[in-house]
Amino acid sequence: MAISELRAQPGMLVLARESRGLTQAEVAAAMTKTSPGSSTAVSQGYVSRAEAGRLVVTDERLELYAAALGYPPALLCLDPQVKGIGVGLVHHRKRASLSASALRRMHAHLALARIQLDGLTSAASLPEAPQHFFRVLLNDLVTPKDAARRVRKEWRMPSGPVPDMVAVLEDAGALVVTADLDSDLLDAVSQWNGEDQPLVLVNTRAPGDRRRFSIAHELGHLVMHPEPGTGSTQEKQADAFAAEFLMPASDIRQALSGGVDLAKLMELKRVWGASMSALLRRAQTLNAISEWQYRTLTIEMSALGYRTAEPVKVLPEHPQRIPALVQSLLTDHRLHLEDAAACAYLLPEDFQRLYVEGAGPSSFPAFRG
Repeated sequence: MAISELRAQPGMLVLARESRGLTQAEVAAAMTKTSPGSSTAVSQGYVSRAEAGRLVVTDERLELYAAALGYPPALLCLDPQVKGIGVGLVHHRKRASLSASALRRMHAHLALARIQLDGLTSAASLPEAPQHFFRVLLNDLVTPKDAARRVRKEWRMPSGPVPDMVAVLEDAGALVVTADLDSDLLDAVSQWNGEDQPLVLVNTRAPGDRRRFSIAHELGHLVMHPEPGTGSTQEKQADAFAAEFLMPASDIRQALSGGVDLAKLMELKRVWGASMSALLRRAQTLNAISEWQYRTLTIEMSALGYRTAEPVKVLPEHPQRIPALVQSLLTDHRLHLEDAAACAYLLPEDFQRLYVEGAGPSSFPAFRG
C-alpha cells in the first residue's frame, strides 16, 4: 500500500510511543528535530490530539511520526483492536517499586511483540502450533497447588525436577521470548486471551534460577487467572503454583528430610534449578524446618550477600521456537532482510541487529528510548 493511502491509528500511536518509553512532548521534539526544514515546530498538543483521534495523521506527517518513534509507517496504521493486541489480560511478576509508566512500557512492548511474531509466522506460512493450555479456576476446594498438579498431570510431565521450563511452555504451545527489559524491577510479563497462543516475555537480567521461577509464576497466572484480581492475592497464588510446579511436595519432601543448612540448599539448587531462598521457603512451607530455623538461615544468607548474588549458577534457559522461525525465513524461504523486517513491522537496521546479528538463543527486540 502506498504511503499516501496509509492513515495512523490513534491506539497504535499510543502503544508505539509507550513501547519506546517516550512522553508526548518527547515525541513532538523528535518530530521537530527530524524535520529541520519545516518552519513550524510540532507541539505536544499535536501529539495529544493525534493519539486521541482528533486529527488525521497521513502522508509526510505519518512518515515524520514513524521516524520519531523508530517504526515503519505501516505499524502505526494497524488497529490494535482489530489485530487483537489491544485487548486481553496482562500479568506480570514485578517489584512494588516499578513505576506505572514503566509498567505501561512493558505492556506495550508485549503487545507489539505479539504482532511482530504474528507477522513472522504468517510470512513463514507456518500453521499455528497446537496449544494445550487450559484454565483451572480456583475455589474453596481447588487451590493453586491443585492447579499445578493438574497441569503437570495433563501435560504428562514426569515426577521430580523440571529440566527446562522454557521447553515445557513451548511444547505446550506458548510463545516464550527473552529480552533485556531495561529494569531489574520486573521479571516477566505474560498474556493469554484463552484462544491465541499464550505469550510470555522474560527479563534476561534475572539469574537462571529466578527466571525459571518467574516462568512458572506466569504459567500460574495464565492457568488460574482469567480475570484481574485485587491486592496481592493473585501474586501469592501464582507463587504457590510455581513452588508446587517446580518443587512438587510429593517429590521434594524426601530431599528436605534430615535437616536443611546452607550446604544442603546449594546441593538442592543444583538438582531442582530453584534459588536457595525459594528452596528455603519451600522447606518451611512443607514443615521440613521450623519457623526459627527458617529465620536463622534467612539472616545467615542475607549476611553472606546471598539476597543479591547466590552461589551455584543455574544456566538460563532459552527459547527455541522464535530463533528457528527467523532462521527458516532467512534461509529456507530466502527472504531478503528488508522484507523480513517489514513482516515484523521493524526497520531493517533493527531487524538486522535484533534478529540476525544477535540471532542467539536469547535475542529479541530490546527496548529503545
